[in-house]
Amino acid sequence: MSSPRPSPAPPLQLVLTSLLRADFTVFLKNRRGLLLSMILPLFILITTNSSTSTHNFGGALFVIGLAIAYGLLSASILGYALTVARDRDQGVFQRLRVTPAPTWTIMTSRLAMQGFANLLITLVVVVVGSRLHHLSLSAGTYGLVLLVSILGGAVFLSIGQALVGLVRSADSVNAASRVLTIGLILLGTFGQSGTLGPTWESIARWTPVGAVMTLFAAVLNLSSWGTHDSLDLLACGGYIVVFASIGIRWFQWDAR
Repeated sequence: MSSPRPSPAPPLQLVLTSLLRADFTVFLKNRRGLLLSMILPLFILITTNSSTSTHNFGGALFVIGLAIAYGLLSASILGYALTVARDRDQGVFQRLRVTPAPTWTIMTSRLAMQGFANLLITLVVVVVGSRLHHLSLSAGTYGLVLLVSILGGAVFLSIGQALVGLVRSADSVNAASRVLTIGLILLGTFGQSGTLGPTWESIARWTPVGAVMTLFAAVLNLSSWGTHDSLDLLACGGYIVVFASIGIRWFQWDAR
């Protein structure tokens, strides 16, 4: 008697659609997390709305870029990394891996939902920031800002993924992500304003938050694009490659 043939694997499109639908349902149930991620960038916009504060941070465009960068930073490192770490501790990924879904589709769905959240954060911050600073932005500028938000979000998501890979406990990830986020925010705020001196200003300029913030400011005023902005673009790509490779290595190891 011949053994029954194994059932064929479901189409890849069906797998991705099912994962995206499940992750989108979770996203809708956790709308509070998205709202909390918007508090910090909106707070930055409101507290730096005076002419003196705006001048200290290099102008309205830099303030808006800084606010967007902080929103993506908090959503990706605080929100995404902690969610992935908790799901790992609760065995969610182990249960998903016994399904017909390929390993890479699981994280692709998660990253896609977080990327969608990052786009919403960016859009809200740009609209509010342009109103507060009385800027008139074209549709093309909005499109460029959203494209940069995908790149900037990828930088911070790769850092969050690497953090999950390097730290095994969800509680430890929670503590480490808070320290890292606070450190990057303080370095970006005081370094960009020049409060800490030219040396720290140069260091802050090339941190992930500094590079992403400067890119946002550049696309908000595309005519000012220069060589340093192209270097920021390369720096963001380098950050993604380095940190994503750490995250991918963890996921391949954890899948064994």
